[in-house]
Amino acid sequence: MDGSRAASMMCMSNELKRIAVVTGASSGIGEAVVRRLAAQGVKVAALARREDRLKKLADELGDNILPLAVDVTDPASVDAAVARIKNELGRVDLVVNNAGVMLPSPIEDGREDEWQQMIDLNITGLLRITRAFLPDLVAAAGDGRAADLVNISSIGAHSVFPGYNVYSATKAFVTHLTQNIRAEVGPKDVRVTNIEPGLTETELQGNVTHDEMRAALPDWFASVGEYLIADDIADVVEYVTTRPRRLNLREIVVLPTRQA
Repeated sequence: MDGSRAASMMCMSNELKRIAVVTGASSGIGEAVVRRLAAQGVKVAALARREDRLKKLADELGDNILPLAVDVTDPASVDAAVARIKNELGRVDLVVNNAGVMLPSPIEDGREDEWQQMIDLNITGLLRITRAFLPDLVAAAGDGRAADLVNISSIGAHSVFPGYNVYSATKAFVTHLTQNIRAEVGPKDVRVTNIEPGLTETELQGNVTHDEMRAALPDWFASVGEYLIADDIADVVEYVTTRPRRLNLREIVVLPTRQA
């Protein structure tokens, strides 16, 4: 076997030994990402608040899944999870920030409790996970390995959806933050990707508490015909994180074909 062939096979072997963290892993996009990564042989720390669902997922997918009941809005909960991940799995080289909540309502309703809930989870929780694992990503990249930070934003970061004002603003924060993080760690060979899904069938819709906004959802989904499913977004995550390490897909907008 020639040297280039051996080096290529060694690189492929290293790719299969990746260690990942996925938030919001108990359902929807997060669960689909965990399944995709597990199928690659990646060791995955699956983080979410619903421990029963995580354990069921781990029972199904096997020993490569470390289920951790974590509330990313709680610093102590995150700190405990980080300690377990480092102790039981080792250094992380792939982070998927997916945890989020969507609570739309007209701005004049002034639902400050829901605004704060979205800010705490969609923004502060993402920042907390990023801060915890970014040193691992930089170290992995420094060793010549692929290192990826993937943030799940939303088409709402750019488009206007009446009633989704605060949710969209939190996602605009994620999009802009992701670009700025990439400017900091891209020169250190850490790949940073922002993914903005359009209408996707997940449990986000089930969290909507505003009666009129919830009632409008079926017609909205029907208007685009065949909308996205969680595995469509997981497929994109798998694609961007398995490219040659010299290649960083910075931002991807994923829409149903009929969504404007």
